[in-house]
Formats: sequence, structure tokens, C-alpha cells
Amino acid sequence: MMNTEGPQISKSKLLFEESKRIVPGGVHSPVRGFRGVGGTPIFIESAEGTKLVDVDGNTYTDYCMSWGPLIFGHQDADVANAVREAMARGWSYGTAEPYSLELATLITSWIPWVEKIRFVNSGTEAVMAALRLARAATERDKILKFDGCYHGHVDSMLVRAGSGLAEMASPDSAGITTGVVSDTIVAPLNDLEALERIFQLHGSEIAAVIIEPLPANNGLLIQQESFLKKLAELAKKSGALLIFDEVISGFRTAFGGMAEITRIKPDLVTYGKVIGGGFPVGAYGGRSDLMDLIAPTGPVYQAGTLSANPIAMTAGLATLKKILKDPPYKRLAKYTKKIQDELKGLVHVQASGSMFWSIFGTDEPVRSLTDIPAQQKQVYPKVFHELLGRGIYLAPSGYEVSFLSTAHTESDVSYLIEAMHDAAKRGRP
Repeated sequence: MMNTEGPQISKSKLLFEESKRIVPGGVHSPVRGFRGVGGTPIFIESAEGTKLVDVDGNTYTDYCMSWGPLIFGHQDADVANAVREAMARGWSYGTAEPYSLELATLITSWIPWVEKIRFVNSGTEAVMAALRLARAATERDKILKFDGCYHGHVDSMLVRAGSGLAEMASPDSAGITTGVVSDTIVAPLNDLEALERIFQLHGSEIAAVIIEPLPANNGLLIQQESFLKKLAELAKKSGALLIFDEVISGFRTAFGGMAEITRIKPDLVTYGKVIGGGFPVGAYGGRSDLMDLIAPTGPVYQAGTLSANPIAMTAGLATLKKILKDPPYKRLAKYTKKIQDELKGLVHVQASGSMFWSIFGTDEPVRSLTDIPAQQKQVYPKVFHELLGRGIYLAPSGYEVSFLSTAHTESDVSYLIEAMHDAAKRGRP
């Protein structure tokens, strides 16, 4: 039975205690541990459509959607049928197969800046390979990234801006060597002056600039198009490659992601999430002359035993075909606009297509980490648990983004708005 005091989760508590004995922190990815909101992680037993069912039998309307891949909801019938057929054929071959070719053909035929593509198993892998490729292609060492963008747990990307100049980086994790940090330059988002200064100082050393064109891992930090276009201009002028990390935004904001929306053509792009239909996947692609540097054609080594897994390829293919047949983007954007409009004055909601982020303590656009109000850390955990008690599952962190799917109904969205109204009022300090 749900109530605003929170669901009864005795089985989840037992499982979490057992898991902590043998799994670091009891979870296999940090944000699942509920450290950002407190309390015990919910152990989910099954999911269908928009609903999650936990091991205690509680049901929640899901706005996490496996962190973005499930644009058609859990167990979409078309994707499920394709996966069942694929399973009947075999689930891992370790050889060349036709399913990745079909998915690669679809992507490259619809996205002109992806002339060639290679599939891997995660967004982190895709970024790692794209950075190695950029260094080989330019014969330069340094990478420019941005504070507030997340590119997986690659060593060189787990750095943040230091306390001095924007370009002075420092490790963002234990175990990152000073040598790795020295080859990474960190700039603030939405700061043209800092960006121009970095290119003046280091332009000839920068192999690649990597950015989430829609930063969605430290809040939804929507960038002005003028900033992204200036970045592309400076990169080209200096001879650096431009890498768009579209692991989240690719096929989510538009079929061609933010590159399509902004009309900025990256040299390389990384994908994940949606292209696997909810199965483990990543990909990197771009210009043919760059991609031909990858082994076995070229000297840049990258490999993977389970890369282009036939089940993931089939699920991704079914998902992308369904998107092309009936693009969901306008419908989902209509819902996020409704959430924005009806919570205005109480909760500041930033939205892009089917993605939205609730911010507490400001009514102004938040485009960089320094813009995020301190109140966010205090208020969001209260709101999260209030909503959980009402059967609504948001990301268990005030700095993560929520996702809609076509399985969400107008009734789901109206209930979320109503519940958010009450929770935000109760959660205010």
C-alpha cells in the first residue's frame, strides 16, 4: 500500500543488506545506491510499459526509463518480439553477422555525418575509442572537455576544473594519474571568454574537443546554440576534432540527436542508450577517413568480445525502425512542456524533447554547474521520497535527468504534476 510516508520495502532492505556484504556499496553503479537522496534502494523485480514492480509488490510509474534507452517504455511489444526471434537464433556468435550491418546501414543512411560506425558495449567504451582515434589522427595529446559533462569512467574524462584557471584540471576520482590529468583541459560550460582563452593558449596541442551538446549527467544544462557553434568554429580553426557525445541525446532529442537540431556537423560522435533498445551497447562513428584508422584497417587498436552482440543489434534496429515509422518527438515534447508550464513558479523545469529536470531554488536558466542552486541538494531528496510514496519513481539524484516514453499517458503526466505540486510545497526549507 502506497502512502506519503513511503512504500513498505522490507524485502528491498534485506536484499540491500545482503548485497552490501559482497558488492561494493551494495550496487553495481553508484547512483543506484540512493546516496544522493538517502534511504534504501528499491530492488525492482519486473517492469512493463511505464510501471516498475519491486520485490515487495509495490508499483511505481517510472520516469527513469533505464536512464534513457527505453523511449517506447519497458517491454515494448515490437522490440520484445524482435528480441525473441533473435534469441531463437542464438545470442552470441563471436563472428561477423548480418544484424550489426543492418543497424549500421540504417544509421549511416539517415545520418550523413556518420559515414562509418563501429559498435561497442557501452558509452564509456565508445568515448575511450573516439579519444584514442582523435589523438592518432591529429598526432596531438591534449583533450578539451567541459565541467558538467560526463563521458563515462574513462580515466582522462574523470577530471574536473581545478581551483585556479579553467584549464587547470584535477582528478575527479582516486586512481587517476597526474600524467593522465596533465593531458586533459577542462573548461566551464557557457563561458565563451574562458573558451577563447584556452584555444589561444593550447589550440595547437588539442587533439579533440569533446562535449555533450546537451549535457544531461549533472542536470539538464541546456547550452545556447551560439556557444556550441563558437566551439565548433574554434576547434576547426585550431585543427582539433570535434566529438559530440550523444550517448544520451542521440535518437532521444531527434533521430540525428543534437547534431541534427543544432545543424553542427561533428567529426566524430558517440552513441549508446537508445541504439540498443535497452540492451548493453555503445557506438562511435564519423568521417570515413578517421574511422578507417581503426583496426583492422588502420593502426588504432580497439576490440571487444561481445561488441555488436546480435541481441542488442536486433533490439536497437527494432527501436530505430519504430522511431522512423512514427517519430515520437513532438508528442513527448508536448508532455514535457505541460510539466514545465503547470509547475512554473513552484518548480523550475528545464526540458528538451522527452527529457526534463526539476530544479529548486531558482527561476533562471541553469547552463553550468555554478548556476545550480545550493537548495537543490536540500530539497530534492525530500521531493524524491514524497513522490516515491505516491508511486512515482524519479532518478535517485537531484542532478540526474528524467525521461518520458511513448508508454506514458496524459493521465500519468497530470498525476506527476499534481504530486510534484504537493511534494515541492512540503519539501521547501
